[in-house]
Amino acid sequence: MVEDNAEIRQAVKVYKALGEPTRLKIALLLTEERNLCCSDIGDKLESVAGSTLSHHLKQLTDCGLLSTRKDGTYIYYSVNRVIAEKYAPYLLEI
Repeated sequence: MVEDNAEIRQAVKVYKALGEPTRLKIALLLTEERNLCCSDIGDKLESVAGSTLSHHLKQLTDCGLLSTRKDGTYIYYSVNRVIAEKYAPYLLEI
């Protein structure tokens, strides 16, 4: 039963993160284009301030939906396909 509770908590985190329209747009963008840094994501979304974008990326990373790769001072984001397939297959269908 402990594993079930952990999976339920994980699912709730993912659904909460995707429940915000900007975070859903970020996740959809990252399913189309992998390995984008914060500034690239901001350029493509256009209407999101840098500090707000960082907050959204942190929420998506904390729930496990995004993977990160650091290269120098840049952090590159991509969708964690294992988590997306399990909790948000909709993201991968588009």
